[in-house]
Amino acid sequence: MGLFKKEKVYPKQVDPSLIGSKFSQFLTQDGWKVQTKDEGSKVLVQAQKGGILRDLIVADRALNFLFEKVPEGMKVTVGVGKWVQNLAIATIEILLVSELFLFVDVPEMLWTSHVENQLMKKLDEIVESS
Repeated sequence: MGLFKKEKVYPKQVDPSLIGSKFSQFLTQDGWKVQTKDEGSKVLVQAQKGGILRDLIVADRALNFLFEKVPEGMKVTVGVGKWVQNLAIATIEILLVSELFLFVDVPEMLWTSHVENQLMKKLDEIVESS
């Protein structure tokens, strides 16, 4: 069991709200169930999808993408966490402490191939074009 969490800093000043919105649109078009919480300098995108990721994402789990404005540019933290039923009223600070990133038993190969090879590449494209 491990904490599957990755961080990446894009050395570019971009708006986390804009990137979060574009990434949410991509995920929705790709068949993901998506919800977002935008607090300006921090944006949380939660995504769930059956099929390929059924071993990774059970009913109460989601992929979480946290976009944060930092002095070096924009930091993105990606991991598996609890699906929050009403993200609109939750605060990101509470989620960071409790449920945003969980220890889960995830086949690393599945995590790497899908999240890094597909979703992070798309995110790279979105950031580069912004």
